Amino acid sequence: MVSVVKIWRLKRTANHYATGTALAILVCLASSMSAQKPAKPAAAKPSFVLTVKTRPILNISLKADKAKMSEVAQDLSQKLKTPVFLGPERQNELITIEFSDLTLEPALQLMSPAVYVDYEIDTGSTGPPKALGIYFYDANQGEPPLTAVVNGSAQTFLIEGNTEDGVEPATDEEKKKVEEQPLRVSYVNNSLTIKARKQPLPVVLLKIGEELGIPVDIQDQNIAIVDTEISKLPVEDAVRQLSPHIRLYLRADLRRAEKRALRLVLAESPKTQQNP
Repeated sequence: MVSVVKIWRLKRTANHYATGTALAILVCLASSMSAQKPAKPAAAKPSFVLTVKTRPILNISLKADKAKMSEVAQDLSQKLKTPVFLGPERQNELITIEFSDLTLEPALQLMSPAVYVDYEIDTGSTGPPKALGIYFYDANQGEPPLTAVVNGSAQTFLIEGNTEDGVEPATDEEKKKVEEQPLRVSYVNNSLTIKARKQPLPVVLLKIGEELGIPVDIQDQNIAIVDTEISKLPVEDAVRQLSPHIRLYLRADLRRAEKRALRLVLAESPKTQQNP
């Protein structure tokens, strides 16, 4: 009877040892599998960081390391809420650049060899011009179409006649008559000169459009009278002095530091809009 009990105890000890060994093996296998499990890949570092601030003034910061110009342009368009167009060579270009807290035009000039910006100027607003379209063009590419973002089907024409148009006054008397004309507009060296004596505002704007070679849209039928003399001012500064209801559309060529007017609109005044 004693011998039987000893045998059972030996078997029990053997089973316990076998079970412990199996558990140890499982633990080792689990540790081995855990050690062999591949680590999660680190998040890819963005190729560029673009920041656009609007206060107190619009400024842009960009840090790019071999970033796709197309992706930078798309992000800039979203942040500025302005269409951005790329030249063919710029579509697949990689850029590496870094600048901080630059205003719009200096920032754009660092991003492209040729840059154009189409603006809308509201003469009744004290805010900066509103960018309507930005063009990052190739160095050898021509200018964007004039109606790429600035377009309008309505246009008003000034009909007038003078058999002596284009003829320089020959005598002092003829020169005096010209100087005494109630409306004179000239555009020389990118500067506008206006002499208007009690002239309807639409007529003055149409004369400006004729001189600049741009379309004019007269939407306000209320006739305001202009009695002013403006000498050698940029177009945007000159039209601000005529009325707070004018919309001037112009294009800035940042590479050449030039501006050209694209369109003039005499918008309806608030009173006209409220009382049709």
